[in-house]
Amino acid sequence: MALTVKDRKDIISKFQSSANDTGSPAVQAALITERIQYISQHLKANPKDFAGERGLMKLVGQRKRLLAYLKKHDFAKYQQVTKELNLRK
Repeated sequence: MALTVKDRKDIISKFQSSANDTGSPAVQAALITERIQYISQHLKANPKDFAGERGLMKLVGQRKRLLAYLKKHDFAKYQQVTKELNLRK
């Protein structure tokens, strides 16, 4: 199981900017990062899962686009998110 409802709520509450914020780029990037970590662990155990590898690459690209948008529009939030998620940027 990738993410439980509790895990999603914890991530959303950590990165949201207001009480109703569930879809901002920071929240989306954090949720995608958790999915990336889960799929990476799966691929270590299943190296021939090429469809999973393709899905991983799509998620990495999506996160990259979200972070580029965040960097362009709110640089302070971008720095905070990359630091919290331990991303090399």
